[in-house]
Amino acid sequence: MKLIKKGLILVGLLSLTLLFVFAKQDANTDTNFEKQLINDYNVYALQMPINLDFAGEPVPLNNPDIYERMDRELLVNTYWQSNGLLMFKRAKKYFPVIEPILAKHGVPDDFKYLAVIESGLTNAVSPAGARGVWQIMPATAREYGLEVNDNVDERYHLEMATEVACEYLKKSKEKFGSWTLAAAAYNAGMAGISRRLEEQNVTDYYDLLLNEETGRYMFRIVALKEILSNPTRYGFNFRDKDLYKPVPTYQVAVDTAVTDFTAFSETFNINYKILKIHNPWLREPFLNNKSRKLYQIAIPEAGYYDTKP
Repeated sequence: MKLIKKGLILVGLLSLTLLFVFAKQDANTDTNFEKQLINDYNVYALQMPINLDFAGEPVPLNNPDIYERMDRELLVNTYWQSNGLLMFKRAKKYFPVIEPILAKHGVPDDFKYLAVIESGLTNAVSPAGARGVWQIMPATAREYGLEVNDNVDERYHLEMATEVACEYLKKSKEKFGSWTLAAAAYNAGMAGISRRLEEQNVTDYYDLLLNEETGRYMFRIVALKEILSNPTRYGFNFRDKDLYKPVPTYQVAVDTAVTDFTAFSETFNINYKILKIHNPWLREPFLNNKSRKLYQIAIPEAGYYDTKP
């Protein structure tokens, strides 16, 4: 009987020991699993580039305030990964349109990144009434010769809007003597920047105390320039075939009214949606054109869209 009792005690002790071992192993497994999860997704502090500039004008990173604000925009735009990838994809499609117009006007190539932060390279609409990739206000558009009404809004015409943006930026550069201040004036207006410079008795954007939007403006531009110029440095991985490609088009001259753009589109073997994609400046399904103005309507080359089921 004693032997049986001793045996049962040994079995009980052995069972408790095994339970303890298994419990410990499970705990280790949980810990290792959590560590593995952590190691599979890492968020890093970013190393600040030694030199950053906009249009050849250096960002004064030795100033601790400027350093922190630049660091913020690099972090925000690096770790907003979905938006970042979209910028790479759209840039491949729209930069080839913007770059030669900037070059023609002698405006630094860096200003294409201004369009990126203004609209994300989309035909955005702001609460204040700005429209298109370059976010041009109605009064500014008309001042520089664009047609803006319910029927036609040439702020949505990328080439024409880029021309206007260049003219405005050149005028601002002439006034302020700095491309950085010219870019800031694109956001706050020339009068607004002039007033702040005078009030604060400074001559440089990076010395100005500005509202949240204009105060971040140049840092956002420089951050997008840095990230889009160095994708792998900031963890963006893609192939050329992953990017959006421009669709070749040809121009059709129209100097009369068009009563039905659906029927007009069908004569070129496309539908109304495709016509609007390539001509977003046509705001209604018809064209009034009482003045018989000459318009150039973009038509995609054959083979890029198939409207048949």
